[in-house]
Amino acid sequence: MTANTVSAGPKNRVPDVTIEFWLIKLMAVTMGETAADYLAINLGLGLATTSVVMSAILAAALLMQFAQRRYFPSVYWTAVVLISIVGTLVTDNLVDNFGVALETTAIAFTVLLAVTFAVWYATERTLSIHSIFTLRREIFYWLAILFTFALGTAVGDLVAEVLAIGYLATGLLFGAIIAVIAVGYYALKLDPILTFWLAYIFTRPLGASFGDLLSQPVEYGGLGFGTIATSLMFLVAIVTLVIYLTASRQPEDTDLESQHQM
Repeated sequence: MTANTVSAGPKNRVPDVTIEFWLIKLMAVTMGETAADYLAINLGLGLATTSVVMSAILAAALLMQFAQRRYFPSVYWTAVVLISIVGTLVTDNLVDNFGVALETTAIAFTVLLAVTFAVWYATERTLSIHSIFTLRREIFYWLAILFTFALGTAVGDLVAEVLAIGYLATGLLFGAIIAVIAVGYYALKLDPILTFWLAYIFTRPLGASFGDLLSQPVEYGGLGFGTIATSLMFLVAIVTLVIYLTASRQPEDTDLESQHQM
């Protein structure tokens, strides 16, 4: 350690909530829906095999994320894309392989998410994403994200398919819900933590609905682009934004990382 070393407190391990955050998150959940379908159905791996393989890859990505001591866009968003895929597969397995009704699945993940938030708050006295700088908080954070993705998949499929209003109408419905949440935050000054998590939950069925709209065959209410083209389109967009975020990081971030390694 030298006299020039800059001391700093613990850094947040997840990104700030910006327009880029919401854009990548929405594209990640959209891709999670279509990529899960491609791997399990189009590629012919089946739900069970796909779930095991993707869960193992996700576990490796999360271990890499947990090893960081600050937010790295490429590491973080890789984990988000993978957990989006796995969240979709969890719900699809329950419904298709185990015969659990979408209504039951949605209720179950709502309860699991509520319990996660309750234990998180009881343990840490906060649900803020601006202070994820310990391993325990980060575990709660990623567990909550997994349940929001699984819940969003169940709710999106329930509304679009069981209630039979179609993918486009479902996407517009959840888009309207998110708009109401945004008005509550900006105009009514509702609690930022509450509105963040509500928006985070509802962007999942929003993205999944538009993912299905783009990828599903025309006879099933989609536009027929297919899972490969849809997944690749959003993957390219995500990678482009992540590269931009990495390149635009503040110079002092790089300096502190270099000094930390000395």
